[in-house]
Amino acid sequence: MKVRLNKFLSEAGVASRRQADRWILEGRVSVNRRIVDELGVKVDEDQDVVQVDGKTVRKESRFICVLLNKPVGYLVTLADPFHRPTVRDLLPAGLGRIFPVGRLDFQSEGALLLTNDGELAYRLTHPRFGVRKTYVAKVRGQPDEKALRRLERGVLVEGKKTAPAKAVLLTANPKSSRLRIELSEGRKREVREMCRAVGHPVLELRRIAFAGLGVKPLKPGEWRHLEPREVRRLKKRVELA
Repeated sequence: MKVRLNKFLSEAGVASRRQADRWILEGRVSVNRRIVDELGVKVDEDQDVVQVDGKTVRKESRFICVLLNKPVGYLVTLADPFHRPTVRDLLPAGLGRIFPVGRLDFQSEGALLLTNDGELAYRLTHPRFGVRKTYVAKVRGQPDEKALRRLERGVLVEGKKTAPAKAVLLTANPKSSRLRIELSEGRKREVREMCRAVGHPVLELRRIAFAGLGVKPLKPGEWRHLEPREVRRLKKRVELA
């Protein structure tokens, strides 16, 4: 069966579709020993030999999806040229090749999914499906009702307004307060930039749930496989049931 090259690479668990498209345009992908540098090419999953940087890519037959409680001080990537700690260091080598779903910055902790199913990862991060993420943010100062409403309506970040969110004040103190923020966008450092925009910079940030999957009772650095019912619910949420 023939499929688009970026879809083949994502389903093989080596990259998301967007990352695969970048690799193709950079000339890093070959089909039957010939470099492919344009998008839209289709490959035969059973007959064609697909390689990335000279290494043959084969589809994993075993579906893998895990939930990790990412600690502070780890990059959400599989490798770092500066040899800083990455989330891959927290998982056993025998788990197989999996990649992160979405972002969580170096100084943040909390729920992070990793999978070898590129299509599932692609849909979970696509704005069309509006997958919700829930954070608890410790912020400087005490946000008032006006600041909370601004967060909920959306604020300008790098010239673009953020999507509507939910913001609830959990604890209030003149020096620092805690907010629960729920949103469906996945822009880089979005929660930090939103809070900074309303005058209350983030001091600590923890993602307590992703797509309805809570991080408890995992401690920072711990992980677990998703249960079959959780996988079914995830796939149904993004129309892959």
